[in-house]
Amino acid sequence: ESEAMHRELRGLHDTGVFDVVQFEGIEVAGYLLAAHQHRPDVPLIYDAFNAEASLQQTIATIDRQDIRRLPSAVYSQVQSGRVEAWERRICQAATAVIAVSEEDAAILQRFRSDDRVVVVPSGIFAADYAAPDAELSLKPNALVFTGKMDYRPNVDAMLWFGGEVLPQITQQDDATLYIVGQKPHRSLDALRSNPNIEITGWVPEVQPYLLAASVYIAPLRMGSGTRLKILEAMAAGCALVATPAAAAGLVAEAKTHMRIAEQASEMAAMTHDLLQHPSKRVTLGAGARAFILQHYDWSVLIPRLLHAYRELGLEKSESVD
Repeated sequence: ESEAMHRELRGLHDTGVFDVVQFEGIEVAGYLLAAHQHRPDVPLIYDAFNAEASLQQTIATIDRQDIRRLPSAVYSQVQSGRVEAWERRICQAATAVIAVSEEDAAILQRFRSDDRVVVVPSGIFAADYAAPDAELSLKPNALVFTGKMDYRPNVDAMLWFGGEVLPQITQQDDATLYIVGQKPHRSLDALRSNPNIEITGWVPEVQPYLLAASVYIAPLRMGSGTRLKILEAMAAGCALVATPAAAAGLVAEAKTHMRIAEQASEMAAMTHDLLQHPSKRVTLGAGARAFILQHYDWSVLIPRLLHAYRELGLEKSESVD
């Protein structure tokens, strides 16, 4: 931990009055360890967006399947051990841990000697995805993927889909894949020569692309936590085709509002079927949006967080926010 961090926390030592302090994600977890040292009297919550060590292990497993990505696989394998040691320190120092899924909770529970790991999913404001500020016209049979495009799971998903799945789709449909997101990794340059692929780079907002999509595809093969991109697509009423890895972390009912395919041929066939049947897309999308409103809108999740505080004995009054 940096000296500047400790100075900042020492400055709060005498002036800060807190019922609970919650640290969002592993990137700021160093503050939790420092806060535990300076204010051992204050309950500290670690909100884990991912089971990070497990994520690195999954990435290593996928990368080992391609000899060209062996250096990346070795890197992730080494990082997995380092991150696990860091996660263990964080989880043990925290008063309690919040996981975003049952799967992540089971992994993080290994780092604690008590049962203070609770599940509160990440969420969205579904109303933000009901209608765009400006409508967007995409090519017919538009397949859309959104995400930060220098993030390894997203890059892997697009390389796999563009190389293995899309060619099977375009044998039957005149479809275009839109890869929407900032900082496209240089490895995606291999897809730019494909006339059926458009890489947008940064866009002001993703909603217009979601609402203009014929089918939203989520071909993730690695990752953990809750895939917010899937929540956003479902909130926008998209017909969605996803891998089991992409749908992991969501409540079981979510899978009834999307198509699940693991193999390239399955994903191509399911996407083709939805492109050919607009009524199926409408039905699937409507069910997806209703599902998000019921399970993943913040209006539903905030009370769950407050309930978790009460269960942990951390909420002192109804005024905690």
